[in-house]
Amino acid sequence: MSHGHGHQHHHHEPAQYGKAFAAGIGLNILFVAVEAIYGFFSDSLSLLADAGHNLSDVLGLIIAWAAVWLGKKLPTKKRTYGYKKSSVMAALLNAIILLIAIGAIFVEAVQRFAHPEPVAGKTVMIVAVIGIVINTITALLFMSGRKTDLNIRGAFLHMAADALVSLGVVIAGAIILFTGWEWVDPVTSILIAVVIFAGTWGLLRESADLSLDAVPAGVDAGAIKTYLEQIPTVLNVHDLHIWGMSTTETILTVHIVRSQIEDNDQLLEKLEKELHDKFGIEHATIQIEKGTYACGLAPDNKV
Repeated sequence: MSHGHGHQHHHHEPAQYGKAFAAGIGLNILFVAVEAIYGFFSDSLSLLADAGHNLSDVLGLIIAWAAVWLGKKLPTKKRTYGYKKSSVMAALLNAIILLIAIGAIFVEAVQRFAHPEPVAGKTVMIVAVIGIVINTITALLFMSGRKTDLNIRGAFLHMAADALVSLGVVIAGAIILFTGWEWVDPVTSILIAVVIFAGTWGLLRESADLSLDAVPAGVDAGAIKTYLEQIPTVLNVHDLHIWGMSTTETILTVHIVRSQIEDNDQLLEKLEKELHDKFGIEHATIQIEKGTYACGLAPDNKV
């Protein structure tokens, strides 16, 4: 019996968004203050309620930023991967917060169908325009990372969703001012809720999958197994596991049975590089077996 073990860390830090988070949190706290002041002096409950809602966006940004910070902490004897999984937890939590916000928008829209209320006037529309500007700027700060980091996508969706809500307030208010069609307000709210839900569903699904150690989106486990099986001298590939250490780093462990093991070191170096370059695997742990040992500690997985 002979074994070869190989592992390699490709140190891959998530993109730096510290300044983006600081700016986004600062802008949104400022906007909450503006809404609260206008709401208080204009006796607008809708503005005061929206100020409370926007505090949840500040919370979402803080959660996402905290996850980025925790992800940089070094591993310990107890947490050998450090706190990298916190980015997955943050993405999942932000998806849940967004779904709660969508539910609140939908319930309020249905209630307005049953009991129409006067739509907020020009003051609220002016504040909504400010909201569009602030939330759009904040969303743009995270736009570049939304496709590569699920945690950053959560922050982006929070800001984009609020920009949509503010836009809906302005559009509905303008239409009602010119036409008197009160039903436009709840209809616009429902349409916005549907659009936000469509964007949030992917965030929820992917973050839930990552929290359950599923193969990350964009990683083809079947293609990886085929690649490993086609290497000369490889007789069998088993116990292949692929999961996300964080929202930006993918881990792989695998057992490979070979007909010869004399060149294990060279093969491991080649595999680690190509798994990283071709499939985006940041950390690979590979056990090589001669074939005389029946490794049955874990049930074989079918890819």
